[in-house]
Amino acid sequence: MSQTPLIDVRRAADRMKTKIDWLDSKHSFSFGHHYDPDNTHHGLLLVNNDDIVSPGKGFDTHPHRDMEIVTWVLRGSLVHQDSIGHSGVIYPGLAQRMSAGTGILHSEKNDSWRLDGVTGTHATEHANPVRFVQMWVAPDEAGITPGYEQLEIDDELMRGGLVPVASGMAKDRDHAAIRIHNKYAGLSVARLQPDRTVTLPEAPYLHVFVAEGSADLEGVGPLAEGDAVRLTNSGGQRLSATTGAEVLVWEMHATIGR
Repeated sequence: MSQTPLIDVRRAADRMKTKIDWLDSKHSFSFGHHYDPDNTHHGLLLVNNDDIVSPGKGFDTHPHRDMEIVTWVLRGSLVHQDSIGHSGVIYPGLAQRMSAGTGILHSEKNDSWRLDGVTGTHATEHANPVRFVQMWVAPDEAGITPGYEQLEIDDELMRGGLVPVASGMAKDRDHAAIRIHNKYAGLSVARLQPDRTVTLPEAPYLHVFVAEGSADLEGVGPLAEGDAVRLTNSGGQRLSATTGAEVLVWEMHATIGR
């Protein structure tokens, strides 16, 4: 692998899109019938979908296999239900990981009012869409037992740094992060106030996604909401918020097929 640093900026408006009556989805990588052979993954990250789902709607029960699926809600609430008995509401500041392993069925819907007795749900139907980013990472071992994990991490995010949220890397074992089944990958999130700065880790592959707000990356310049930067053999750049931002950073030390 070449050690030449590469920086590839992907603008929000250039993402592939799926828009139907209840779903507005923007895809950073090839997804579903949107296929570009030159845009299938970066490092170990195969999917980075920016989804908005209307109230009362969502993804009906469907299967997954051999994939680590991390969901990060930005606004509203999302109900997860799966075939291994998990049911709950995901909301901003709550990290969630589902390991598909040998096979799992699940659904994701914007209908939290229908779950009686779940903390934080609404007693009556709400009219708010949910916006979330769903990310898929290849596991480093196929055929594992399916699993699920979630963790409230909002308090740590309020401190303003890069917070490990979901990771399989050894260096993050002492952090309050949910575990994913790939020892070469980890997701950190920074909820930056204006004029706050973080430094990107150094890694063979980084994926920086501005989920909300706007930011400025050293060597790149301004980044708007929905913009992404794919870095190869790089890192150490300073990332600052201009008007406040929530930024998702994948650090990866391997790539698909290697």
